[in-house]
Amino acid sequence: MLVSSDLFPGQRVRLPARPDWGTGQVQSVAGDRVTVNFENAGKVTLRLSAVELELVEE
Repeated sequence: MLVSSDLFPGQRVRLPARPDWGTGQVQSVAGDRVTVNFENAGKVTLRLSAVELELVEE
């Protein structure tokens, strides 16, 4: 499942374009930007208009 504007803090996501980053947890969402704390990449701020995040079902 791919998501964009329905994100909220606490959700688990992954970035299919960067599987090496592992699973991440959404830290904040502000307009077009989302900050995600990834297992293998740390905190990364992404533009939702430029990436597609996949929701990780728990």
